[in-house]
Amino acid sequence: MVDIHPRNPWQIDLSGRTVIVSGASWGIGQCIVEAFLACGADVHCCDIRADGLDELADKGAHVRQIDLTVPTDVEEWMVAIEKDADNPVSVLVNNAGGFGQSKPGEFVEVTDAEWESAYKVNADTTFVLSRAVVKRMINSGGGRIINISSGAGLNASTTQNHAYTAAKHAVTGLTRQMAFGLGKYGITVNGVAPGFVISSPETEAFWDDMGPEIQRRHIENVFLRRTGIVGDIAGPVIFLASDLAGWMSGQVLAVNGGKL
Repeated sequence: MVDIHPRNPWQIDLSGRTVIVSGASWGIGQCIVEAFLACGADVHCCDIRADGLDELADKGAHVRQIDLTVPTDVEEWMVAIEKDADNPVSVLVNNAGGFGQSKPGEFVEVTDAEWESAYKVNADTTFVLSRAVVKRMINSGGGRIINISSGAGLNASTTQNHAYTAAKHAVTGLTRQMAFGLGKYGITVNGVAPGFVISSPETEAFWDDMGPEIQRRHIENVFLRRTGIVGDIAGPVIFLASDLAGWMSGQVLAVNGGKL
């Protein structure tokens, strides 16, 4: 499994480990890629958008623009990684996701397009990429999978974004079911459920649309009295990828600064 630095058992060294990160072009995904690179990993990352991938390539990551809901394209990418990497994939971070076309509103007003898009960018991407990687992990003797869900994947969302909340609950449920089924192969499956992190243009716009009063109430309900930053999420991901979390599986860490 993942090595610990020999001079300090608490210093994580992922040198030589092959890592896949989806949804990497900006925000949380970009920071996760940079964190793995800093730990010495061989990182292969992707996004449906090209913006930001060149920057990660300049830092040493292998990048790919891809639609993860197309299984044949994902399989082609896996074959390319196998040819390029020195070692089998040992870590997968499913970070691809987002609101899609979904938006806050009354339940009866949710459209088919909103519902389907939320599931496509969250649950479908996690499922398709995981299925392709798990086949390889079973053959290589194990690995780590970390699924990025959301606080909306643990509880009802006060924003009333029904489609997004349901899709993120699906990611949480899939995380726990995969952990149950894959443990016998030496594969751990855990999740990280971020609180509100201003990590992308869409989350920045969402925050701005709240207005000063709602923003103030939100901050007052967070124990640490601030919104999250991308590094707050990357740290727990690195932990879950390491041997420090070797006996953890089926867990979803709520990383939200504390919430009432």
